[in-house]
Amino acid sequence: MVKGKHITVAGLGVSGVPAAKVLHGLGAHVTVVNDGADERARAQAAELEALGITVRLGDGATLPEGTELIVTAPGWKPDKPLFTAAREAGVEIWGDVELAWRLRGPDAAPWLAVTGTNGKTTTVQMLASMLRAAGLRTAAVGNIGVSLLDAVLGEERYDVLAVELSSYQLHWAPSLRAHSAAVLNLAPDHLDWHGSMEAYAADKGRIYEGNRVACVYNAADKATEDLVREADVEEGCRAIGFTLGTPAPSQLGVVDGILVDRAFVEDRHQNAQELAEVSDVNPPAPHNIANALAAAALARAFGVPPTAVRDGLRAFTPDAHRIAHVADVDGVAYVNDSKATNTHAAEASLAAYDSIVWIAGGLAKGATFDELVAKSAKRLRGVVLIGADRALIRDALARHAPEVPVVDLDRTDTGAMLAAVREARRLAVTGDTVLLAPACASMDMFANYNKRGDAFTEAVRELGAGA
Repeated sequence: MVKGKHITVAGLGVSGVPAAKVLHGLGAHVTVVNDGADERARAQAAELEALGITVRLGDGATLPEGTELIVTAPGWKPDKPLFTAAREAGVEIWGDVELAWRLRGPDAAPWLAVTGTNGKTTTVQMLASMLRAAGLRTAAVGNIGVSLLDAVLGEERYDVLAVELSSYQLHWAPSLRAHSAAVLNLAPDHLDWHGSMEAYAADKGRIYEGNRVACVYNAADKATEDLVREADVEEGCRAIGFTLGTPAPSQLGVVDGILVDRAFVEDRHQNAQELAEVSDVNPPAPHNIANALAAAALARAFGVPPTAVRDGLRAFTPDAHRIAHVADVDGVAYVNDSKATNTHAAEASLAAYDSIVWIAGGLAKGATFDELVAKSAKRLRGVVLIGADRALIRDALARHAPEVPVVDLDRTDTGAMLAAVREARRLAVTGDTVLLAPACASMDMFANYNKRGDAFTEAVRELGAGA
């Protein structure tokens, strides 16, 4: 399929380098183009050039002569000059996910795919845990865990893959056809890349195209159901909803603290199947229960028994910086949800607690905060603001929660987190939760959300040591 072809790989990094190596190993003539030429890029280029791969650093705009196919890193925007030139020349553009899909063998493992604005990683990890509990050979792949290319080309044989897919990856994966797929939620994000909310939603909706068994949607988010209605699926594929309330037929939901399936039972109009208890979900916050239901729907679509859903949830441990309890100090809980990098994620996090001292702020990425603050105001005992765009949150608080005390830390250095935690302790009383859910990106102060979460954790532990 690729042997002898002249293929341009757009972008180095975590997807470009493996793609270039794989294509070269399959006999393609590979040229890698990259916008940047920093130290990391030069090191990666040297590694590829040692294999005989051509690399052009600082020149990601020009289409190399003779290019028959482009394989792009998912983050490269569709309006880049390189892609404009490719379209004018009739050259196909694939992402790394499309490449992996095309390179699958004849007995390849089916894909259970997950996308959404928030919750993708947790849901895919829950799903993989359920599949393993059922005795299936699986891996969490895509944006997490094992590389998709490694999963489809490696020596290990899988029964099924749990696949996390971003809107970027889906944009560049036109032929992907999953066994079953879920869109967890839709909220404005990455609009600078997609150009509009409509385009963003359309790329998310690609995950349903050609589904064979189930299209899983969020009954509380009509936009996800609309994407199912618009999808061209195989005959017999079913729409399966998940809800935090009592499920209707063809839904999974919650009844009296029990996760219940009314979709994959003999008579879904009369019968329901208990899957697990809410207490089996870690942590049992509302948005995480929704993640568990979505994962369970995909697992059940693949034939996983109820006991494996329960056992998989019990075995699952969430990644760091995702609504993680750090410590209790003087009767106050300190929770790290640094991964809440947008307003939708922060809203879900804030909804999990009754009385909160909220630490927020960072890079807003064009977001507005009025809706978030209005919905969460009654839960706020106090707010501590940090980061470059904190004024946007401060102004929303003044409009929608003027009675809530606000500490505005005019700092963007990494040491500001310790000061923020100390101020939060001053505002909190016994029974409160001090919650880091920034609703913003971290790069104004920290290398990434992990470093921000680590700084919060360290500050809490210093606080506890001095208590």
